[in-house]
Amino acid sequence: MCYRLIILLLLSLPLRASVPPAGLDAIIDDVYSFLSEEGEVDYDDLQERLLSIAEHPINLNRATAEDLSQLGFLSDRQIDDILLYVYRHPMDSLYELQLVGSLRDYEIRNLLPFVCVQKVDNDTVSVRDVFRYARHELTARVDGRYMEDPYRDKQGDAVYAQLRYRFRYKDKVRMGFTIQRPTGVPARNMLYGGYLQLKDIGALHTLVAGNYQASFGQGLVAASPYHFGKSAYVLNAATRTEGLRYHSSASFEALRGAGATVHLGQWDVSGWYSFLQPNDTLRHHLIGVNTTYRKGNLKIGLTMTENLYSDSVRYYFAKAAYNQHYFRGNNQFVGGVNFRYRIGIADLFGEVAATQNLRHWGYGGIAGARLSPMSGLGLIVLYRYYSPWFDNTQGYAFSETSRLNDENGVYAGLDVSMLRHWRFAWYGDLFRFDGVKYGINYAPSWGYDTMGDIEYLPDCDWRTLLRLRARQKGGKENYSLRYSFTWEQRNWRLVTRADGNIARSGQGKPTYGYSLTQDVQYSWARVPLTLQVRLQGFRATDWDNRIYCYENDVLYAFSIPALYGLGGEAYVNLRWKIIEQLSLYFRVSEKVYARSWVLKRSLPAATRTDVHLLLRATL
Repeated sequence: MCYRLIILLLLSLPLRASVPPAGLDAIIDDVYSFLSEEGEVDYDDLQERLLSIAEHPINLNRATAEDLSQLGFLSDRQIDDILLYVYRHPMDSLYELQLVGSLRDYEIRNLLPFVCVQKVDNDTVSVRDVFRYARHELTARVDGRYMEDPYRDKQGDAVYAQLRYRFRYKDKVRMGFTIQRPTGVPARNMLYGGYLQLKDIGALHTLVAGNYQASFGQGLVAASPYHFGKSAYVLNAATRTEGLRYHSSASFEALRGAGATVHLGQWDVSGWYSFLQPNDTLRHHLIGVNTTYRKGNLKIGLTMTENLYSDSVRYYFAKAAYNQHYFRGNNQFVGGVNFRYRIGIADLFGEVAATQNLRHWGYGGIAGARLSPMSGLGLIVLYRYYSPWFDNTQGYAFSETSRLNDENGVYAGLDVSMLRHWRFAWYGDLFRFDGVKYGINYAPSWGYDTMGDIEYLPDCDWRTLLRLRARQKGGKENYSLRYSFTWEQRNWRLVTRADGNIARSGQGKPTYGYSLTQDVQYSWARVPLTLQVRLQGFRATDWDNRIYCYENDVLYAFSIPALYGLGGEAYVNLRWKIIEQLSLYFRVSEKVYARSWVLKRSLPAATRTDVHLLLRATL
């Protein structure tokens, strides 16, 4: 019955309707589609951040670079241009964003839900106002999963549960906690996490406690484990400096402790401490400091961290060739200097760092430049070098691999939107590894990664995108293509997407994969109800042909599965605002894997059914 309903919805679409403004959900989906699906992006945290900002938009007349950098899709140059415009003439209307030369039409469209223009009000904070005008949010989520797999002995039900509370007063005070029971984990081993953040109270710029992140410079010394990396936002390849910031999830990737940043004239001084216990035997203490000096268009920062471990760091495959230069020992000192300087059309940035690794010292560096010679044209060039002994367990900078170790490469990107209705984006990355890397059994080795986007945006009704990508690393080649078509009118939104790739390993026979996806979304005008349906089919003959595809889910949840084999999926998302303070989110999906095609045997298919339910109460 469910499948018949989905088919009827797909066949009953109207042909013509009036033009609506893009909804917030559509804009967030567009941002996700531009990000690298294989990068280390915390989509959960990003979605929460964007939705939170949309509820309390950033006042451009008092915004800071840190405020605007939270959006992710603005480059440092665009942020500087917005702040410079406001400094010279406070905005009276959002229409003035069209006067900021580095902002393109589609970027202004994506920016509008997250910003506002208001007069700068009194910045004082009183305890009475905090509790009187604060916003409370409580969410409860339960997921259920049932699998039938004839090729595995273990099958049955799995339950995931999560409870979250959040408190917010403007952007001054934030606090919250999360209780999470991962799938298959006993109740006694549930995860707990909480945070507190105070901002811009007197000389105190930021105070964080509980779960938080520390990100400075280009990430060679201290950075969030989540970064965009290579994506269709080609000018945003460098790591963003966010300083100290709360982290709302209960994951182990976040730091746990406390930290503070203080403004002292042109100086910002930060210090933080974290205690983590990755496993039952290892305890990790982290102490970090940062000093940043700003004067005009120049910013220079010094960052140092000391990592103390209760036991010597070891690896499961201790004698593997690829990890012989990884950090080992009980303590590690890391220090680095970063800079950023804007002159004319050029935005220069970089960082150099050194790490202690047993009796050796490792060195790493990043240097780059963004150029904006004219409106609608942006370029970026970035060079990085990480020596074999450079290995920082808390560093996350631009890299081809997930570990900053033994890499030498050059990245270049180009973004062109000066032509009416057209946008072109391209990046190319050439890299080399001197030693053996994971999955590559010879040294030295080299590779490349290049991608090109062509997007046509004639009006608000529809737009189309073509993406081509070619990669080669360790003797493996992969060529992929993506085409998407988006149509929006009145309460309807349709997205059609096709993905395909060809892969080859060494002199082996080429393999292929493809996927076809259709999304349909409808929002009722008189009822606060939104329905979204997806139908998808895929076929990938080898693991190297896997296809990553972002899937919509309930609030503050995401999924980017690797599609492999032969199969299909259908899911229905429902969002219902029952009353002003209470909302219901529901998702049901079924995925079928036709394993018989892979094994070339007549066996029953494997199925997986997921049901997600979330209730959100606000006050």
